[in-house]
Amino acid sequence: MTGADTMPTRDGVIEAAESIATFLPPTPLLPVEIDGTACWVKAENLQPIGAFKIRGGWNRLRVLDDAQRARGVVAVSSGNHAQGVAWAARRLGIAATIVMPRDAPKVKLEATKALGAEIVLYDRPGEDRDAVAAAIIAEKGGTLVHAFGDKWVIEGQGSAGIEITNQLGRQPSRVIACCGGGGLAAGLSLACPDARIVPVEPVGWDMVGQAIAAGEIVPVGEHPPATICDALQPTATKPINLSVLGGRSEPGVTVTDDEVRAAQRFAFSRLQLVVEPGGAAALAAALAGKVELDADTVIMITGGNTDAVAFAQTIAAA
Repeated sequence: MTGADTMPTRDGVIEAAESIATFLPPTPLLPVEIDGTACWVKAENLQPIGAFKIRGGWNRLRVLDDAQRARGVVAVSSGNHAQGVAWAARRLGIAATIVMPRDAPKVKLEATKALGAEIVLYDRPGEDRDAVAAAIIAEKGGTLVHAFGDKWVIEGQGSAGIEITNQLGRQPSRVIACCGGGGLAAGLSLACPDARIVPVEPVGWDMVGQAIAAGEIVPVGEHPPATICDALQPTATKPINLSVLGGRSEPGVTVTDDEVRAAQRFAFSRLQLVVEPGGAAALAAALAGKVELDADTVIMITGGNTDAVAFAQTIAAA
């Protein structure tokens, strides 16, 4: 059985949350006011690896049997899932190989290597990262830990929604989530079934939003626009994510690079948080007035792994 051929469940999300709570404290739920409306920000950039991906990485690796652990794991990531898998692998004594793009932020490449993972680089665009990973598995063996199209990864990411509910004392009315392939959005939809989930993607990379609207997988266009959101560039979502999100999620919204940079500056000046571009997408949508807000709305800040020079330039442009 692989993580792509069985469906995630709310019970699985709750189990993941219970496991994660044994060694990771909840990330803060911070009050924020946007255009006169008080709401909340979930600061997942304050995780030990600087991103929510630690949740899915841990949850996937913890269920591997002894034989699978001995063969190691292979993952594909621009950096945050890479660190989540590498962190869990080191804690569990599992060898990890991570396929990463050459143009990934230096801070993410270095952090993944520091966690003990072997890194295999590929060219983006130009090479098929999934094909690179498949070739490694065919040659050396190992279990693929997909960044979003995996039952246990989805359930692990959903643990953030269990934390939110416990912190609020009730389910949120709406969760605005930065979205790449849809693993976080799917997990949140299971964790918070009474909430509306709003995935936020970069302009031209809204593969999840388009798939939800169409009811089928929609691949990225032939020449997608450049985006500073390096963490939010999957070429398509997966059937497992679309199946979970269908009927549970809003179609989603898109944000521009300028809106993302404005959100990074807002988070720095108003919340004292360092946020990477992809991690600021949900906040960008809220600040731009693209999503309705109320007192029980939660905005996910999903990562803070940004190169210092790029971040300083963004902040200095305020």
